[in-house]
Amino acid sequence: MEIRLRPELEALIRQDIQRGPYQTVDEFVEHAVSMLHEQESWLAAHRAEIAAQIDEGYAAAQRGELLRADEVRSKLSKLKSARPSQQQRQ
Repeated sequence: MEIRLRPELEALIRQDIQRGPYQTVDEFVEHAVSMLHEQESWLAAHRAEIAAQIDEGYAAAQRGELLRADEVRSKLSKLKSARPSQQQRQ
């Protein structure tokens, strides 16, 4: 399969290869595609749950039940710290 990238994307990939653990463009692309596939699979599996949460948030906003910015930052910080760390690159 032949894939053509815009020059600016090629430059980004080359930068990541120079500073990261990847030895080749193929290795970088393989890792990127695997990560994207995992994300898309997760989104597909949780589509209904995500839609329900969006609807719930929209309804709360319509009722005037919005969070202050500092409350949002605090909740996001707690969610991030509770999330399992990403797998180490091999």
